[in-house]
Amino acid sequence: MVERYYKSIAELPREEYFAPGHSLCAGCAAGTIVRALLKVAGPNTIVVNATGCVEVATTAYPYTAWRIPWIHVAFENAASVASGVEAAIKVLKRKGLIDPNKKINIIALAGDGGTYDIGFQALSGMLERGHRVVYVLYDNEAYMNTGIQRSGGTPLFAWTTTTPAGRVWRGKHQPKKPIADIVAAHRIPYVATANPAYYLDMVNKFRRALEVEDGPAFIHVIQPCPTGWRFDPKLSITVARLATETAMWINWELDHGEFRVTVPVPKRKHVKHYLRIQGRFRHLTDQDIEEIQRFIDREVERVNKLVGKEVIGPLVE
Repeated sequence: MVERYYKSIAELPREEYFAPGHSLCAGCAAGTIVRALLKVAGPNTIVVNATGCVEVATTAYPYTAWRIPWIHVAFENAASVASGVEAAIKVLKRKGLIDPNKKINIIALAGDGGTYDIGFQALSGMLERGHRVVYVLYDNEAYMNTGIQRSGGTPLFAWTTTTPAGRVWRGKHQPKKPIADIVAAHRIPYVATANPAYYLDMVNKFRRALEVEDGPAFIHVIQPCPTGWRFDPKLSITVARLATETAMWINWELDHGEFRVTVPVPKRKHVKHYLRIQGRFRHLTDQDIEEIQRFIDREVERVNKLVGKEVIGPLVE
């Protein structure tokens, strides 16, 4: 278990390993997520970054925002390359070319397209083989870098350029794929969901994941996207917080088989408060919203049963 959780933001290291000056969109929460991740991980870290928003916005040639070793790989193979890096470091330590007691963090970083869809085969293989890699999924719920196309992480009824909203189509027909549940089914040591609006919860999960000694860890972080979700950039953290307050996003962790909700919500807000603030849901009728609410109610019931008590409370308007 974690020896000491961060109790305040002031306890975080002051060193910055994610430099300012990148070209992420105004209000993009990815910068907040990556900056926090690297503060926790520190300088002895190698990041393997799949093609996506973070990659293209942080490495515009000849510049880079990364102050630690960083590898750009294709959309589909972040987990495979991270596996190879981890295996290579084991060999170098065994040969005495690297101090065997030196801790080197291997982090695979990818978006929803590179995780839910294109990269899932590589991810599953990495998990099954048991590589000691921390995989961080920043989830903006569509292929934002290539034009806001739907992904397996796009939620029910959301507008994207490939799930338009009109008289026939009502946005995406399918609910969001439960990727963290699927990862947990691989029986790896640590799986968690996080939200940048709950900053200390997020950084402590990063810290816990990096301390895992007996296999891979997976952190699934919601990442509001002003461009694709169509909201005012100044509202990114407000939107993220509403996701948890409405239970559209539940913060939990599964640590060596022990499941717990890390951000209880005693009284839930109706999902309309989260949906109506975003342009990608502007087409929804009251009936559509109530269908989403029923879906979330069932998920809340499922999670509360897993915990054995009501950690996500009743609905209030």
